[in-house]
Amino acid sequence: MRSYQKITVIRSRKPATGDLNEELRWFGSSLGLFSQRDKDRSCFRIFIELVKSSRRKIPLSSDEIAYRAGLSRATVIHHLNKLMTAGIVVGERKKYILRVENLGTLVDEIELDLEAAFADLREIAKAIDKELGI
Repeated sequence: MRSYQKITVIRSRKPATGDLNEELRWFGSSLGLFSQRDKDRSCFRIFIELVKSSRRKIPLSSDEIAYRAGLSRATVIHHLNKLMTAGIVVGERKKYILRVENLGTLVDEIELDLEAAFADLREIAKAIDKELGI
């Protein structure tokens, strides 16, 4: 795990429709990836391209993602940085891919990251409590 990783989990009602796009939007929104400010759903479109490429185990360059998603390279780079900070995407040799091959494993990996973060918090909290005599 990197020294800095921003993990966001938002609990909201699961979609009841069974619509794949709506479920993917809910999945990404639950991980704090898609904001209300993203009116053209550019981060969602990038996420979809990365999900598709990860299934085939083919990393994509920012130019390839921009072309496939119909976005500017600058927009893609902006969102890729956000996805990498969240620990969702990894970059290697100017190519990008989800950190794991499927979304189920991604959830498992994020859960492990959260457990490690909480273990660190717990350890420091105990030390602070001891120092304060609590």
